[in-house]
Amino acid sequence: MGRRTVNLILIALLAGLAAAGWIVQSDPSKPNYVFLPNMVESVPYDSFAENPNFADGKTLQLPPDGTIPRGAVRLHYSTGTEEAKRAGQELTNPFKLSDTDAVRRGSVIYGRYCAVCHGGTGKGDGPVAMRGFPPPPAFTDAKSLAMADGEMFHLITYGGENMPSYATQVSQEDRWKAILFVHVIQQKEQAAAAAAAQSPVPPAPPAQ
Repeated sequence: MGRRTVNLILIALLAGLAAAGWIVQSDPSKPNYVFLPNMVESVPYDSFAENPNFADGKTLQLPPDGTIPRGAVRLHYSTGTEEAKRAGQELTNPFKLSDTDAVRRGSVIYGRYCAVCHGGTGKGDGPVAMRGFPPPPAFTDAKSLAMADGEMFHLITYGGENMPSYATQVSQEDRWKAILFVHVIQQKEQAAAAAAAQSPVPPAPPAQ
């Protein structure tokens, strides 16, 4: 096939395309041809679209009474110190300190939600506390060390004293993992304090 023949074929194709473009002209008063209607119109109802299948005409509906998120454990506690103590006696952390993945996840949750008040080492010196908000107690004080995991879980879930509830921000599983990381902080701080207590005290400089 010679070059002239190829050029003639290309010219013919170009002319055909021009003719097709002239025949199929865009007319704003007429809708275009729809070859894939499901790409244009959604088969299900959109979240905020009107829906005649429900009495209130809404697509989004409130969950039935008693519904709980998948994977969540329903808690039967209320707020208050006594309820926190009861949770400490009845609830057990499903994760162990030997679970490195759980501890690693707990460190992420702690850094994201807890460190702003409790500080990186759990001394209650986070940036929020340093700007006038009442500081939380250190993790190494007697009350914190005596607190059971279930009591900590109750405190994170329901809040207490100056601490708000984090039930909507942190899943139940992540709350337990954050508690693991609190124990890691406690162990590190206790070890550091013990090492400091055993180190020899430098002699006082001679009087001038």
